[in-house]
Parts: sequence; C-alpha cells; structure tokens
Amino acid sequence: MNNFYDGMLTILGILLGFFVILLSKPNQPIQSNYVILTGLGTSISMLISGISGSYLSEKAEQKKGQKELKQAMGIKLEKEEEKVIDTLDEKEIQKAMVVPPKTLSNKTHKKALIRRKPREKKAKSLHEKAETFTGIVVSLVNGISPFLGGVVAIIPFFFIAEAGFMIFIISFIIIFICIIFLGTFLGIISKESIPKNIIQMLLAFGLTIILTVLFLRG
Repeated sequence: MNNFYDGMLTILGILLGFFVILLSKPNQPIQSNYVILTGLGTSISMLISGISGSYLSEKAEQKKGQKELKQAMGIKLEKEEEKVIDTLDEKEIQKAMVVPPKTLSNKTHKKALIRRKPREKKAKSLHEKAETFTGIVVSLVNGISPFLGGVVAIIPFFFIAEAGFMIFIISFIIIFICIIFLGTFLGIISKESIPKNIIQMLLAFGLTIILTVLFLRG
C-alpha cells in the first residue's frame, strides 16, 4: 500500500509540472499524449525498479538468514568439510580405498590426498523454497503497486486529446480520494486512528503540491 501511495505522489509531481505550464499559458492546452507518455514511462521505471530492487534485497537477506541458521545449527560449510578430509591420516585413506598400507607408493599417496568427492548439488529444503517463493511475490507486489498508483492518476488523460484545467483537477481529485481510502485501510490494519492516518497522508499530498508549485513558479 505504501508503494501505491509512493507511485501516486511521484506522478502527482509530474502532473503539477504540466499544470504549472498550463497556468503560465492558459490559452494553450496540454497535449494529453505528453502527459500519458511521461506518466507511463515513469510508472514503468518504478515497476522495474521496485521488482529488481526488492528481489535483490530479499535474496541477500535470505542468504544471510540461511547462513546464520546453518551456523547456529552446527552445519559445516563445504570449505570446512574439505579441511576435514585433508586432515585424514594415511591409514584411514588406505582403508577407505581397500588398499594394503605397504603397497602404496609416495606418488599414489599424494594422488589419494588430492582426490575429492565430486560435489553434489544440494537440493533446496522446503523452507528455502518457501523463502524463494515469498521473495518473488514480495518483489512483484513492490513493483506493481507503484506502477498501478501512477497509472490510476493519469486515467482521465486517456479520454481526451487536449488537457485543460478540468482534466488536471479531476486527476488531483482521484489522487485525493485514493489517499483517503489508503489512510482508512492502513488505519484498519494497524488498528490506529483512521482520521490520523488520513491526515498524515493528506499532509504529504498538500506539501507536495505547495512545494512543487512554489518551486516551479519561482
């Protein structure tokens, strides 16, 4: 939900940029395809960034957690297993190979020490598979949420060739309504004050408008 909100605020900044241009030249409407292409390009960037960034961070966290879990359970890593093999004495190697101790030459002894078991690919445990699946789902959600947040904000521009004041106002109203719904939803989930959540999110919405307009107009 927060990513959806981030997507809307990002596109809000773009819409405000076009809106300021419209304010400076009221008689020249903005071409809707400019707004749509800019909004879609930004939304796609947020989609790819959300998926890739979240996936890489989740993967790193999972590897770290798995390593710590293995160390806590006393499971030795492959390098540690190789060190144990190197410490085996000559008699144990000879017994394992079913070769009498006296028949081994120095060269054969060296070859026996060098030999290693072929590394077998370790099958993923159920826990690791579940973590991988969860990481993929989380990555998709983190990418799709801001994408949808951005697309929702520019929906009115798909229905008209030239955008005037009214289309921008409608788009701002859509963002405003979505923020109210998000604040309500987050308040219900967190079991906190719903009005408090709505006001906090609307403050960010209002602050974005004020700062962007002041900066661009200045």
